[in-house]
Amino acid sequence: MKTPAGKTSASKAPAGKSTGKGAGVTAPRAARKPSAAVYRRRRLFAGGALLLVLGLTAGGVATVSGALNAKTEQASSTEGGGASEPSGGQTAPAASAAPSATPTASPTCDQKLVTVSAATNKTSYGPDEKPVLTLKVANGGKLPCKVNIGTSQMEYLVTSGSDRIFSSKDCQASSNDLVKTIAPGKSETANFPWPRNRSVQGCEKISDAAGAGYYVFIAKLGAKVSPPTVFQLN
Repeated sequence: MKTPAGKTSASKAPAGKSTGKGAGVTAPRAARKPSAAVYRRRRLFAGGALLLVLGLTAGGVATVSGALNAKTEQASSTEGGGASEPSGGQTAPAASAAPSATPTASPTCDQKLVTVSAATNKTSYGPDEKPVLTLKVANGGKLPCKVNIGTSQMEYLVTSGSDRIFSSKDCQASSNDLVKTIAPGKSETANFPWPRNRSVQGCEKISDAAGAGYYVFIAKLGAKVSPPTVFQLN
C-alpha cells in the first residue's frame, strides 16, 4: 500500500500470528484496563465479605460471652451451696416442715365466778344464845374450781357501826391451807360459833362483851369479801 509522501508502510500482522523471523511464536496480548463497572462490583463484593466476617466474629463473641456468663452463674450457685435450678425453668418444691402439734390448753374455771357469802342461823338472839356465823363458798361457773378454804384464807368479821367488835384472825391458833375442788353449782360452808366476845389484833385480853344491839357479819376468803349480813343481839 502506498502512503502519502511515497513511503511504504509495513503492514501489521494479525494478532496471534507470527511475523518475520519470529515465526512460530505468538506475541502476548496487551492487558486491557478493567472498566469502572467492574471496579464497582469488586468493591461491593469485598465490602459484603468484610461485613460477613465481622458478623461472624460478633456472633462468636456473643456466644462465648453467653457461655461464660452461664458458667459464672453455675459456679456461683455451686459455691453458695444452693441446688442448681432444674431444666425447664421450674424450681424444685421446698420440703415443707411437718406442722408442729399445738397443745390444746385445757379449760380452767373462772375464779371470778367463785363467790363468798355470809349468813347467820338466826336473825335475832336472846341473851344466852350464841350466833352461828356461816361462811359459804359457791362455784357459779360451768367448770370445777379448786379453792383454798383453809383457815389461812378465812376471816369472820363482826362490826357495829364503825366499831370493830370481833375478828377470827385476832386469836387464831393455827393457819392452815385446805384446797378443795368445788363442782359447778356446788358450795362449801364453814361454821363458827361466836361467843359474843370482843377481840383486838394481837389477841390481847378484853373483859368487855358485846352488848345488846345490831351487828354486821362479813365473811372473807382471801381477797373475796361477802356482802354484809345484819343480825340482832338482845
